[in-house]
Amino acid sequence: MDAFSTLIRVASQEQHTEAETSAFMSDLLGGRLGVEAYTRYTEQLWFVYRALEDAADALREDPVAGPFIRPELMRVAEIERDLAHLIGPGWREGVTALPATRAYADRVAQCARSWPGGYVAHHYTRYLGDLSGGQIIRDKAERTWGFERKGDGVRFYVFADIANPAAFKREYRELLDAIAADDLEKRRIVDECKRAFDFNGAVFRELGEEFPLSA
Repeated sequence: MDAFSTLIRVASQEQHTEAETSAFMSDLLGGRLGVEAYTRYTEQLWFVYRALEDAADALREDPVAGPFIRPELMRVAEIERDLAHLIGPGWREGVTALPATRAYADRVAQCARSWPGGYVAHHYTRYLGDLSGGQIIRDKAERTWGFERKGDGVRFYVFADIANPAAFKREYRELLDAIAADDLEKRRIVDECKRAFDFNGAVFRELGEEFPLSA
């Protein structure tokens, strides 16, 4: 039987590709949308990562989720610095979650409360994605909107405490392979990974509706 980390990656490939190639993401990365669209996207990330990280302390000792709670991954403080830069000091008063973002964050919080394996599925799809494809977004954002390299506006994508991302990702996959779960639970976790990508896709669709390119 394949390693669990391989099963997860292969099983969620279709949803992953779908989310990555959404019209909104293509337009954003293609430099066809303004910084407002990037800001709105960053707002949505804040809601999702708050759901992930608000639960981290409670799960630190959990046998299933605990090994994945790594302080060097935490993003909320960085997103907040980006939003302060993008919107201004009073940014909290104006940020709103899209319906799809609310559903996504609610699901993460629900898993955190009642199903550590499901929480790991969401943790994996977000943080490993940020360490990989997130770097493409950072590079494009710096060039498109003139943010300082790895500075305010793109700090979300800068993992300052991870010196070697490739080694970290390898270690993370080893944690997945060693997860305290039987085969049935592993299948459930894989299904939740697919759901996580679907949630992402729904957020991109709603962002696309908010920022349609004029024909």
